[in-house]
Amino acid sequence: MAAQQGAPPVEQDLSKRAIWAIFGGLMLAMLLAALDQTIVATALPTIVRDLGGAEHLSWVVTAYMLASTATTPLWGKLGDLYGRKILFITCIVIFLVGSALAGTSQTMGQLIAWRAVQGVGGGGLMVLAQAIIGDVVPPRDRGRYQGAFGAVFGLSSVAGPLLGGFFVDHLSWRWVFYVNLPIGALALVVVAAVLPVTKARTSPKIDVWGITLLATVATCIVLVTSLGGTSWDWGSVQVIGLSVLAVVAVVAFGFVEARVPEPVMPLRLFTNRVFSTTAVVGFVVGFAMFGSITYLPLYLQQVQGATPTGSGLQMIPMMVGLLITSIASGQIISRTGRYKVFPILGSAIFTVGLYLLSLMGRETTSVQSGLSMFVLGAGLGMVMQVLVLAVQNAVEYRDLGVGTSGATFFRTIGSCVGVAVFGTVFNANLTSNLAAAPPAGAVGECAGPALSATSAALASCPPDVQNWFLDGYSDAIHTIFLYAVPVGALAFVLAWLIPEVTLRTAASRPEQGEVFALPSSRTSFEELRLLLWREVGHQDPLRAYTILTRDLDIGLTPGQCWMLARVTAEGSRTIDAMTERSGVERDRVVAAAEALRDRDLVTIDTGTVRPTDAGHAVADQVREHERVELRRIIDQWSGGDEPALDQLVDQLTARLWREDPTPAGLHA
Repeated sequence: MAAQQGAPPVEQDLSKRAIWAIFGGLMLAMLLAALDQTIVATALPTIVRDLGGAEHLSWVVTAYMLASTATTPLWGKLGDLYGRKILFITCIVIFLVGSALAGTSQTMGQLIAWRAVQGVGGGGLMVLAQAIIGDVVPPRDRGRYQGAFGAVFGLSSVAGPLLGGFFVDHLSWRWVFYVNLPIGALALVVVAAVLPVTKARTSPKIDVWGITLLATVATCIVLVTSLGGTSWDWGSVQVIGLSVLAVVAVVAFGFVEARVPEPVMPLRLFTNRVFSTTAVVGFVVGFAMFGSITYLPLYLQQVQGATPTGSGLQMIPMMVGLLITSIASGQIISRTGRYKVFPILGSAIFTVGLYLLSLMGRETTSVQSGLSMFVLGAGLGMVMQVLVLAVQNAVEYRDLGVGTSGATFFRTIGSCVGVAVFGTVFNANLTSNLAAAPPAGAVGECAGPALSATSAALASCPPDVQNWFLDGYSDAIHTIFLYAVPVGALAFVLAWLIPEVTLRTAASRPEQGEVFALPSSRTSFEELRLLLWREVGHQDPLRAYTILTRDLDIGLTPGQCWMLARVTAEGSRTIDAMTERSGVERDRVVAAAEALRDRDLVTIDTGTVRPTDAGHAVADQVREHERVELRRIIDQWSGGDEPALDQLVDQLTARLWREDPTPAGLHA
């Protein structure tokens, strides 16, 4: 069952018009990040001719990917701690600054540096936009919005190459960066005007070590997968060293995250079956899809002879398929509250699409390739955003940002690994194919490596050289899609393991993530009491004691804190009475009492436990912290000073100190 913990995201009820205004701003920002992933590649040959530095060309893409991947979990966590509006605006500004500076670059080094700045902002745009939808829209309604986000990616996959080709042919390569400025400025104005403000948590603590270690892991993976097999040999010192460093950083990350109060990626996420399963599915889907789709433009341009703009036009069927299924699946999910069928069906369909693409060759018609790409896009549209939706529905509200960023992070890492693996396979096959009995004319500018650069170079070569090269190139790309088929089949099998938690509706079951103000006057204080009870974990008293002891760092276990609460509230309690009430073995109760006695917090006299003055002082400290937290939550929701709210805080605090945890709970 999903648990939505945490303060309500906004402070007032949002009308549908307001939600659509917010959504429009988010769509514009998402378009920025999505376009950037496809528009730049078209301009790379022209950029090299203008700026030089061809040996560093791959870093134009790698720098953005590296910065984006490394900062994605950070933005998700900071959004949970400080509120998402200010951070989302910050990401837009960073992205626009990077875009403007990239457009003014005079050297390849400058361009790479500004692409990294873009990546820092881009990493936050995607994850925060999806998390904000989780803030302002009830779970049952998120499907249609997340589906539209998926449609943005489909649109950008085609619009990016088209716009890039247009700018390169008619304006300048610099416009692939300048085009972000008007779109981003409009997104900035809309978001600043309509997105509600959320308050930061009280004294949030930044997980510096966790952030550093996770960024190290992401950096190592991106560098190894991007440069391994190209700039560096797979057996080189750089690849081996970075791989070892990544493993060490993963181990250290797990150690750190288990001990810090506000982990950047809480380990409790991995005990959530929905999150852990969708993370694996997302990794596999990213591996299969992005690792193989990268080669579609290459096939269209090198084998079919299309221009960059023409290859973008020929990929429209994939966009159409993605648009249709992404929007349709979102609508169906919102109406039914069920989502599991879509990752299963979608992974099956895109696996079929991969197989159809593996059949393409030199004689494939545009109609045949278009149909194959439509099937591929249709499968994609059912999977990508649904995985994020499932995670958002399953995690606690306090983990909405890190859950969303975690799902995105694993999918991105999967795509990096997929691109690297399939790139190695492609290069090995192409090298092998071109080394096999080259024709006599395959020398000089008509040698294999030279022909890989442009289709124009190929046109100047003898027909037998053209046939030799195109056959070898087509076979190498055919192998990529064929190898992706079993990976897609693995995603299909794993999708069956995703638990389905029916999406909630605000009417049927109010949750903090779906409530934006004090409830209606009809049941206002009853509803507020319920929400507060969930917020601080009072439905399970042990969880409340766990939170209190963690926040205050008073050196007590939750069970010891419970015992101290009992004896200070009532003046004394017998060990037998506490054993009977809690259902815990007597030895455990005795051990907790003796631990308190050893710290001079209680005395034990013939089986009766009584608090000392020091015990009362610690209990008062815990009780006051409880009051402050409850009052803070109410202030976030209402901002009012009604006496009835103070009375409610007193009632809930007193109730906690009278409640007994479950028998299993006191074992902690």
